Amino acid sequence: MIPVILSGGSGSRLWPLSRKQFPKQFLALTGEHTLFQQTIERLVFEGMDTPIVVCNKDHKFIVQEQLGALKLETQAILMEPFGRNTAPAVAMTAMKLVNEGRDELMLVLPADHVIEDQKALQRALALATVAAERGEMVLFGVPATKPETGYGYIRSSQDALLPEGVARVAQFVEKPDEKRANEFVRAGGYFWNSGMFLFRASRFLEELKKHDPDIYDTCLLALERSDEEADVLSIDEATFACCPDNSIDYAVMEKTQRACVVPLSAGWSDVGCWSSLWDVHEKDDNGNVTKGDVVVQDSHNCMIHGNGKLVSVIGLENIVVVETKDAMMIAHKDKVQGVKQLVNTLDAQGRTETQNHLEVYRPWGSYDSVDMGGRFQVKHITVKPGAALSLQMHHHRAEHWIVVSGTAEVTCDENVFLLTENQSTYIPIASVHRLRNPGKIPLEIIEVQSGSYLGEDDIERFEDVYGRTSTPVERGVSVKTIAQ
Repeated sequence: MIPVILSGGSGSRLWPLSRKQFPKQFLALTGEHTLFQQTIERLVFEGMDTPIVVCNKDHKFIVQEQLGALKLETQAILMEPFGRNTAPAVAMTAMKLVNEGRDELMLVLPADHVIEDQKALQRALALATVAAERGEMVLFGVPATKPETGYGYIRSSQDALLPEGVARVAQFVEKPDEKRANEFVRAGGYFWNSGMFLFRASRFLEELKKHDPDIYDTCLLALERSDEEADVLSIDEATFACCPDNSIDYAVMEKTQRACVVPLSAGWSDVGCWSSLWDVHEKDDNGNVTKGDVVVQDSHNCMIHGNGKLVSVIGLENIVVVETKDAMMIAHKDKVQGVKQLVNTLDAQGRTETQNHLEVYRPWGSYDSVDMGGRFQVKHITVKPGAALSLQMHHHRAEHWIVVSGTAEVTCDENVFLLTENQSTYIPIASVHRLRNPGKIPLEIIEVQSGSYLGEDDIERFEDVYGRTSTPVERGVSVKTIAQ
């Protein structure tokens, strides 16, 4: 059995903590480790192969870093140039396996869910395996024990041809209003759609080809045109752009006669919004969940998330307050599903707060915007030991670098030199430069930018170990000479 971890989502309903460039699956929302790390950790047991991860190309280095931090392994990473929903992601993975002569069972899991009971998960997997080995397409359903309006539902029916404990999927139901959700709970036989599946690779492809041939044909062509290096497959962008955007549910599971449901009673939550995150956390005597520097007075059933500033609340009930360095979101707990629409509105306004935090992660480390004005910007830059920024040049800004801790190797045009703590240097406009950390501890510098334009797109890369290299431009300085 091969786990296929889908980690391409943006988690917009958990804004402002979740951002497009660093979405919720890579955040430690429910414990010491991130949701992505927890997903892979719970799959380390006998009979389970190392996973395949499908992610956005912009998240490749986050995936690799979070795997490396816990010494977790994958057998492959499939990088999507952009999201096309779950059906194409799973199709590309299934086709890759079948092309390699491997037709194992595929356990498809989102990377951003919480499952509290590991043993219950393994029991459900054992039952699902029996059905999947017979050619069935298994969906894991969470028994609907309360009227949730944020989940899709599945209505089940008995089928004597299925193994005991497995039911046939009779109907998929869109997210209901509260009245219908109550009716489902009272009627029994309804499950929340967990978005977790188990089926053989060839079975999925057979059903996909029958019910959504456009996705099948486009993914087949995209796989042929994709580049693979080591264990990383970069999906061809031009072909993938032609692929329909569709989920496994709509493309296959709602149409196939093979869909069945296995109950999953394992403390599951999709942590899809702030109210569901409140559900899975321990609460104080007044039902409040707090994180960070928070003071609560005369308030009940609230979630208060601080991220640096002191956050104090008085006399609130069923309210969510989330503070980050550059944004604050306040909502009634019953209205948090509307955060996704709020993010869409901010995107339409061109707001950058939906894309990145002030602290931005890069393959070599991170940078944090400290202050900015009309013609200046101050950043705190951290470079990991042994890592280096690209060999680059800016057309509109100069930079001053001040070393706070560690040792910096600086390339500036034809000069290469070292700086240690409290030393500084000046990088003129249009100078070809690079910053590298040759030491064994993180390098921290303060960078002061000044110039007429300070956007991140004012960068011309000549050489980059992370595959972001642009075509070198002859500038009278030998790139070969100054590249380290």
